[in-house]
Amino acid sequence: MGDVTAEIAVDPDSSVPPFEQVRTQIADLIAAGRLLPGDRLPTVRALAADVGLASNTVARAYKALEAGGLVEAHSRAGTRVANGQHTAEVALATLATSFATAAHGAGLSEARALDLVRAALRAQSSRSD
Repeated sequence: MGDVTAEIAVDPDSSVPPFEQVRTQIADLIAAGRLLPGDRLPTVRALAADVGLASNTVARAYKALEAGGLVEAHSRAGTRVANGQHTAEVALATLATSFATAAHGAGLSEARALDLVRAALRAQSSRSD
């Protein structure tokens, strides 16, 4: 495993909340295979200090990753990437959450956001035909 901390960057000017930026970036590292099952994440305090966030913000990101089944928190062993194979559905759910957050931040209505997704799916479908 590489240095996770070096891979995480938080943009304070982004419309995406900092906890979501951290969550998304870690989820992306897992989906890309840069973090593997059993890899240990930095402690909440260490990551918070390294990226300049409050510990509660990083803890919220870790809790969201745990709720999504991507990491497991162990009191003595720290937070580790969950064992087992991460399915395409988990990766897509992560991307969907990121899209929903960005769409909301951009002020898009739910209907308009869904229209964009439908158009993208149609474009992909026509490319594979």
